[in-house]
Amino acid sequence: MNTLSPFISKMIPAGGKWSVNISRGKQITFTALEDGANVSLLLYNAHDPAERYNMPDTLKAQHTAHLTKGNVLMSDNGRLLASIIEDSLGWHDTISGYTSRPLTNQKYGITTYQQQQNDYYRSGEENFAVELFRNGLTSRDLTPVVNLFSKVYCDDEGNLLYVSEHSKKGDTVTLRTEMDVILVLSNTPNPLNPDRTYPSVPIQLTIAEAEPMQENDLCFNYRPENRRAFENTWEYVLLSKGGIC
Repeated sequence: MNTLSPFISKMIPAGGKWSVNISRGKQITFTALEDGANVSLLLYNAHDPAERYNMPDTLKAQHTAHLTKGNVLMSDNGRLLASIIEDSLGWHDTISGYTSRPLTNQKYGITTYQQQQNDYYRSGEENFAVELFRNGLTSRDLTPVVNLFSKVYCDDEGNLLYVSEHSKKGDTVTLRTEMDVILVLSNTPNPLNPDRTYPSVPIQLTIAEAEPMQENDLCFNYRPENRRAFENTWEYVLLSKGGIC
């Protein structure tokens, strides 16, 4: 299992994957190093992975279909895994999922590790399966993901549309952990990206101590449902770990 120093910086290459345990009160900043980034994200309670990011509750409670600054990532227990405290984009996809091996082969061509070594085209599903296994989980623990840096919206006819020029080099989004979490990442294409060339966009990841939360915190005050989820989380942390929230 990875352990964190007070500050850590890591580059996740195109097709790369990573998972790590991160304690409560950290800020995680993702930076796109080229145009057209997409990194898929999963979150689990580090002490009880049966509690994990819940897409329907997150969107329903905040009256939205996408995430940005002020939004929170809720678990299926009405608690918070993380909050979005900074965002240069204003829209992150929650509904289009991750790539599979058949989709990757169909769109970008068949590649294998035996022939291309580390240059073969990875899928999100395979990356997540590997990282979940490293954390004592299985593919049965896969859930809907958050696709940072991507914009997907639904038109009046119900079609899902991908915005090709949404993310630019240097765009950032920062999460604050609200409980101890397992973070699982896959730097693989958004499944709705129409580009027939496998994207090659590395992501820089930095993790540091978050600033103490203030009374005027945007995430806390975004909606009454957010406040209740924060209170549920503080109660959980206080009763399960002790200390002051």
